[in-house]
Amino acid sequence: RSLAGGRDKSVRAARDAVGRSVGAALLGPGDDDDGVALSAAGVDDEHGPYVVDPDLVAELVRGGTLGLGSGVLVLDFNGPAFRGAESSSAELEDALSDLARRLHGDEGLLVVYVNVEPSAMDGEARARKEGLEGDVLIPNSDYEICIRDEGSSGPSSPAWEEVEWELRRLVGRALLPPPVVGGSSGPNSADLMMGMNTFFLSLSFPNVEDASPYVERMCADVDSMEYRVDLLAAAKDYLEGDGDARFDILYQQRRLRSMCRPHASRAPALPFAGQGVIDDALPVVYTVRTAHQAGTWPDDDGGIAKMFELLDLGLRSGAEVLDVESAWDAGLTDALLSRAGERYTSLILGSHHVVGKQVTEDEAVDLYRQCRMSGRAHGTKVVLSIDSNDDDEDQLAHRAGKRAARLDDPEVPNIGLVLGETGSYSRILNRRFTPVTHESLPSVAAPGQLTAAEIMAGRLLMGQIPSERYAILGRNIAYSVSPQMQGGAFAAAKLPHTYVRADVETVQEFVDGPIWNDANFGGCSVTIPHKQSIMDHVDV
Repeated sequence: RSLAGGRDKSVRAARDAVGRSVGAALLGPGDDDDGVALSAAGVDDEHGPYVVDPDLVAELVRGGTLGLGSGVLVLDFNGPAFRGAESSSAELEDALSDLARRLHGDEGLLVVYVNVEPSAMDGEARARKEGLEGDVLIPNSDYEICIRDEGSSGPSSPAWEEVEWELRRLVGRALLPPPVVGGSSGPNSADLMMGMNTFFLSLSFPNVEDASPYVERMCADVDSMEYRVDLLAAAKDYLEGDGDARFDILYQQRRLRSMCRPHASRAPALPFAGQGVIDDALPVVYTVRTAHQAGTWPDDDGGIAKMFELLDLGLRSGAEVLDVESAWDAGLTDALLSRAGERYTSLILGSHHVVGKQVTEDEAVDLYRQCRMSGRAHGTKVVLSIDSNDDDEDQLAHRAGKRAARLDDPEVPNIGLVLGETGSYSRILNRRFTPVTHESLPSVAAPGQLTAAEIMAGRLLMGQIPSERYAILGRNIAYSVSPQMQGGAFAAAKLPHTYVRADVETVQEFVDGPIWNDANFGGCSVTIPHKQSIMDHVDV
């Protein structure tokens, strides 16, 4: 039941009603369901249509009655009250608009627009929704979840659980510390997301549902999925002005996350509001690649303007990485990056592709620096073309990237590749966040792409990844499952490292032993009874 009341209801009465409400909490399955759903519009059997006063809601928020731990504030713009008399419906719309602007603008609350578009929505409701979206819902919200009929199967259905999970993921991302350019620690750093020997898989399907047969095998080998918006059939519809295409682009991205979720063995942990972590959210690289940059999106003025609209959708969807091409309108780019820095936590990957001609190494260095986006990009990606490979030209991007890294401070991850079959070796040389294909896919997204397994095999053969020895140090630790856990992680990442138990009576015995003195010793975990004795041998 919604919270009933009009503008004359007191805060005390509202608190009582909120306390009696039952609704969708942000807590996960199995947690105490003490959340609150407060509906700001609806029909009360006794009093008729109502709106919660913005001042009342603001006081509830400031007083702690409403908050992340206590519930969700829902603006039900599709309630039965809208179907009443035209004058009362317009008054209700105005009041709800005031409330939305107050909560988002004046109070600065995090606002998630749950965009519901059921298959049974009639034309009147659709027109009302579209009108409110442009004026109220989108400008006065930060993030967006698109759902269709998932709620019709009940609150305990797997489909609805996916929607609740996506809400938790969005809130978790929104509460992350803002990414720091050059930052090397924390759950939202480029050094983690674009770390050594990480891979993202470029999807090239016109509809993400087409990827369903391959998702389980793909997720075993990669750290992120690239959502190529320009290759979607819905993106073509968006370009032609189809009003439903925007919804479909966001909806398909959520479906991609849902498909990956059961198989996201390499996903980084996402902290959630002090209530544990989300460990099954495989990151998404959100990309709109233009025709000028080896993609398909039109790069005339109109196409570029719409490209930036789609990039805004990437921010609203909570994409972990937003690929922003560095070659386009400076004003549009600045506005996008300003919004990203003010209200979002997405990492910015500045990119540039040179198609059909070879540049000099000095020019390639300049492209890396251009992709830093005046110091606002958290990583750079430069993809080059070569005319031949007579003089190790396939190493051009790699060499330029190393030079560029020494020129600017702070250093950010540089991704450097060469297009085509002649550039395959560049993908082995590139150690961070390499785009890959997968052996199970019917086709590759770009010529010359390799699988993660092929790249790791090449790096191992070239000695780029020496085998390292790790251990857990303790006494009577036969019970420890650390070797299985850490060894499983090494195997999942295709790293050649080992992790064993070092069960010794004294730390000195370990320090004098073969593991500590191995040239490939990588480090150790320490448990009882050696935690204090090891202190004399640590660097920090």
